[in-house]
Amino acid sequence: MRKLYAVIFIMLSYLSSVYAQNLPYLPNPTYKEGEKLTYKLRYGVISAATGTLKVEKSKLRFSNPNAYHLSAFGQTSGAFSVFYTVKNQYDSYIDGDNYLPYLYTEDIHEGSYTRKEYATFDHRNKKVSGKKGTFTSPTSQFFDLLSAYYFSRNLDLSSLKKGDTFKISYFLNDEVSQLGIKYIGIEKIKTSLGTLECIKLSPEIKSGRIFKKDSQLFLWVTNDGNRIPVKAQVEILIGSVTMELTQASGLKHKLGERVSYSK
Repeated sequence: MRKLYAVIFIMLSYLSSVYAQNLPYLPNPTYKEGEKLTYKLRYGVISAATGTLKVEKSKLRFSNPNAYHLSAFGQTSGAFSVFYTVKNQYDSYIDGDNYLPYLYTEDIHEGSYTRKEYATFDHRNKKVSGKKGTFTSPTSQFFDLLSAYYFSRNLDLSSLKKGDTFKISYFLNDEVSQLGIKYIGIEKIKTSLGTLECIKLSPEIKSGRIFKKDSQLFLWVTNDGNRIPVKAQVEILIGSVTMELTQASGLKHKLGERVSYSK
């Protein structure tokens, strides 16, 4: 069961279109205060977990008064919660102008395993200080798990072509890593919220204890003004895992509405 939750965590961390160096971004965010997204994760046909993402104005004060509080909560559901209980909370506080994080916290409860993190970011010196020390990033533009997701929704994708692969730097589990992803193209898919035109992406994954040697993770992000992930799917050693958007409220744009930065 712990391996399955690891897949959930990985898929959530892959909710980001990623590049390599300091990246161009849209001048205005694709989200607004009050946005709430709800996801369901299935192992085969079985409901395994739910997740909720929220955007609020920050009540904490930082150098830029225009700051957002991003939060994510995930927990196991259905039969899975009987055998293995997961309740994880993630919070990130970001600059509202450049989307870079000031502060990241996490409160992890997975069965008998618990973990808490409190990390502050120094982008000028390419450093992040967590509970287990200070870590260095290869770029000044780096993120935590949650802020990477919201930053990716604001990337300028105008020059992206099929087959392009990019990277992003992020802090997770006491290290700074880089993640690569490939742009596949535009595809329409059926979702619980209707048929939507999406940007299809394929993040890098490594075979091993969870994934097959030839496993591929696919992610579909709306090609509209909101740029929200609506589906992610990957095959694992036994079966497959799918994550789907089930509810969306407080969106800045009407779901599916194309804007100037749509592909």
